[in-house]
Amino acid sequence: MEKAKNIIKSLNLVSIVLVIAIVLSLTAIGMVLWWKPASVQMNVTNEYRSVVFVSAGDTLSKLLLEQGFTHNDVNEIAKVLKKEADISTLRADRDKLEFVRPDDNSPVSKIVVVPSPWRQVELTCDEGGTWNCETVDVERDVRAVWRSGEIQDGDSFYLAGERAGIPAGILVGVYDLLAFEMDFERDVRAGQKFWVMYEENFSESGEKIDNGNILAVSYEALRGTVQMYRFKKSDGTTGYYDAQGNGAIKSLKRTPINNAKVTSNFSKKRKHPVLGYTRAHKGVDFRAPTGTPIPAAGAGRVVARSFNRGHGNYVKIRHNGSFETLYAHMSRFAKNVKVGTNVKQGQIIGYAGSTGMSTGPHLHYEIIKNGVHVNPMTVKLPAISNLGKQDKHKFLDYREILDEAVQQLEKYPNLFIQL
Repeated sequence: MEKAKNIIKSLNLVSIVLVIAIVLSLTAIGMVLWWKPASVQMNVTNEYRSVVFVSAGDTLSKLLLEQGFTHNDVNEIAKVLKKEADISTLRADRDKLEFVRPDDNSPVSKIVVVPSPWRQVELTCDEGGTWNCETVDVERDVRAVWRSGEIQDGDSFYLAGERAGIPAGILVGVYDLLAFEMDFERDVRAGQKFWVMYEENFSESGEKIDNGNILAVSYEALRGTVQMYRFKKSDGTTGYYDAQGNGAIKSLKRTPINNAKVTSNFSKKRKHPVLGYTRAHKGVDFRAPTGTPIPAAGAGRVVARSFNRGHGNYVKIRHNGSFETLYAHMSRFAKNVKVGTNVKQGQIIGYAGSTGMSTGPHLHYEIIKNGVHVNPMTVKLPAISNLGKQDKHKFLDYREILDEAVQQLEKYPNLFIQL
C-alpha cells in the first residue's frame, strides 16, 4: 500500500503509463507459455528444457515415468510436493511442468511445477538423491485502471457495468460491497453514474493474466453518493472505508441474496396473502426459486433452527448484543448449521423454499434490533470496524492521492497507473 501511495503521489501524465500501443505491442510480443502446444522443448543457457502442459488423463506418475523416472523417484517426488507445496494432484489445461537437464542425454536435474502464473515450485535432487522443494512467487506487473458507467432505462447494475467494460468478477465484488448500503432492486434508477478503480495483473511479457483488488468504488445512489476505498491499516489488515474513514463494511447486509427481486416490503399494515386479513409484515420478501442458497447476512451464532406454522423452516442468528436476523420459508437447512453454530458472513445457512404460510418460493428476511423488528432497507447498520486516530490520518491522506488519480483517469480513461 505504501508503494502504491508513493507512486501515485508523483502523479502526472508522465507517470501514468501511457500509450495503448505500448500495451498492445507488449501483449503481441508476450505469447506466453500458457498457450503453447502440449509439449515444447527449448535450449536455454546450455540447459535442455522440456515443457509439458497437463492434459485430461495426465497424472504426475504418468508424466514423470515418461521422463525416465523410476517408480521410487515418483513416490519420493509426490511426497515432497504434497508435504512442502500442498500439491497432490495436477489440473488438466491449467498446470504445466518443466523438466531441466544439463543436456539432451542427461537425466532430469530439476523439475518446475507451475500451478499458476504467480507461483512456481522447483524440485532439485542433491548428491545424496534427496529431492528438495522450493516455492517461488512470480512478481506481478500490477496496474490500476478506472472504468465508469451510467444506468440507462431498463438497466440493471450488471448490464450497465458490462457495457462499461468492467469484468464480471469485479462487478460481483462491487455488488457485494455496495449491497451493505444499497438495495439494488429499489435503488437503481436511470441516470445514476458509477465508477470503479481496480487492479489488473500482467505477466512479465505484458499479457494480462487476471484482475486483482477493487481499490475504490463510487455510486450515485438515491440516498447520496456511496464511496468506498480499500486501505491497509497499520496492523496489516485491509478493509474498505467511506470518504471519512468510517468502516464501509457493515455487520449486516440489507439484501442477503444478491440481485434478488423484492416482492413484499416491510410494513406495519399488510394484507396477508394466506390469512386474508391485515397485519404487520415484519420483514422483506425476496423472490428466490426453490433451492436458492441463502447466505448469512452477517457473522453470528445460530440461536434458532426450527419449524413453525407461519415461518415454516427458519433460522435465527444473533449477531451481537443488539441485532438478530431471521430467515424463513426455507426448503431445507444447510448441513452442520445447528443451534449454537457460529457462522461467518456469507456462509450458506439454508435454501429457499415455500414452507409455512407461503404462496410461493421466496426468502422472508427480518432484522430485529434490541428486540424490535426494523426495516432492513432503512435501518442504520453498524460498521464492523472503524479506523483509529493514527490510521484515519493516513487514510485521509491516501484518499486524497487516490482521488487525484481518479481525476486523471477520468480525463484519460484508457490509461492506467503502474503500482
